[in-house]
Amino acid sequence: MLTIRLTRVGKTKQPLYRFIISEKSRDPWGKALEILGTYNSRTNPATMDVKKDRVAHWLSKGAQCSDTVWNLFVDQKIVTGEKRRLSSISKRHKEKMDKK
Repeated sequence: MLTIRLTRVGKTKQPLYRFIISEKSRDPWGKALEILGTYNSRTNPATMDVKKDRVAHWLSKGAQCSDTVWNLFVDQKIVTGEKRRLSSISKRHKEKMDKK
């Protein structure tokens, strides 16, 4: 299955991310089929440069997005839909919160 995800590039303590399309089981730092854009989280506000037509092409071919990429695309209105939950609360912690 193909997936659109982030891979980190840049110097130490100066991350820059690329949106890539690759096989889900493949290493994110390995060879990518295509680089779809970049994301810089260090600027204020964060900057994102994406080839929207290529993202639409790969999604129409059946590629999936990672949760983080999906949420970034929803923010930029590249895709429509709900944001995905990235973290979950354990049952034990949820019970403690319900007691309070």
